[in-house]
Amino acid sequence: MTNPRLRLLDFQRIYHQGEPMWLLRDPWQLGERQLIFPDALAQLLLFCDGTRDTRQIQAALSEHLDTTVPFDIVTEALAQLDAAYLLANDRSEARRQALVAGYRAQPHRPPALADLSYPASPAALDELFRGYGDGDTADAAAWQGRGVVSPHIDYQRGGPVYARVWRRAAPAVLAADLVLIFGTDHNGSAGSVTLTPLPYATPYGVLPTDGVLIDRLAAALGPEAAYAEELNHRQEHSVELSAVWLHHVFHTAGVAPCPMVPILVGSFHHFVTSGSHPAQEERFNRFLDTLRRETAGRRVLAVGSVDLAHVGPAFGDAFGMDAGRRSRLRGEDEALMTAVTAGDAPGFYRRIAAVDDRNRICGFSPLYLMLSYLGPATGRRVAYEHCPADAADTSLVSILWPAC
Repeated sequence: MTNPRLRLLDFQRIYHQGEPMWLLRDPWQLGERQLIFPDALAQLLLFCDGTRDTRQIQAALSEHLDTTVPFDIVTEALAQLDAAYLLANDRSEARRQALVAGYRAQPHRPPALADLSYPASPAALDELFRGYGDGDTADAAAWQGRGVVSPHIDYQRGGPVYARVWRRAAPAVLAADLVLIFGTDHNGSAGSVTLTPLPYATPYGVLPTDGVLIDRLAAALGPEAAYAEELNHRQEHSVELSAVWLHHVFHTAGVAPCPMVPILVGSFHHFVTSGSHPAQEERFNRFLDTLRRETAGRRVLAVGSVDLAHVGPAFGDAFGMDAGRRSRLRGEDEALMTAVTAGDAPGFYRRIAAVDDRNRICGFSPLYLMLSYLGPATGRRVAYEHCPADAADTSLVSILWPAC
């Protein structure tokens, strides 16, 4: 095996038979098996960066562990990685292309979370959503703005906020002739913008898409870059969970949905750590210029399907979220909401970068692009919540709904 190189994977700490292990989760699910590695053997992965052959990996691992690791253990581990399509090589690329072809051959992108996170039955879904809205007694005055922010946390924790979002956004939804959903790509590479030509399906049917607009956006990004990570659309929940509520609005009103274009955006954290800025990226500027030009004169509703902070031990912090930390987080999130409701993309970016994105703002990149597209605005805030992220309630995810 020539210089093995690991693909971009998600590493999760688990316990198997009482022992700490590392689960190697493949976001593209190229293989049917998931691998778990014990702590010591997982160190081998550090050296699978494409710069070493098998013998050099064995030597590096042995030095790292200060013991001689048998060569056959290294070769067997690498063979397992290859069999599971976790190495970046011709074999995994052929598998990826086959899965993309299968995905593209479908008439639509199936709802990945139906009957898992929410009911697949339209009637049961209607009942669930009505229940989430039961406590919302405030007047939902007609509002027809240009952009809304919806959570993408699971409905079980965020349901009442979703209900408040989409009840108030309904007039804007029904007035739109195009909806853009900017969603967090949790598995995307740094700074990626990923499109798909497939329309999204929900329990209510299929949300049509705008193929011409997608083609022109892909040309602006470069088709290879625009579709390089298209498989992320298969399982990514950020667009799906807002798309279902969007479709619910059309379904409730008894009207056919307008086209919806899903846009997944990868992390911007690398800009913060390097001191660079997304405004200096020519591909983002081409994308935004094309989006503005191609949607000029249309009634567009932009949706940021995002969560805010991810803080506490569940996300790697050494502290729990006590009352003082929660209060400070509210203040920091308040500053972000002020920028969002003003349509202030530079200010939004600046506030996150000023604290090195320490709160892990999940919607950092899609919200920045959405605000850059919309430009200055006069918005309002409707909801803000802290959702528990561990059993002890020492970790949380913050969610919000501003509109502009």
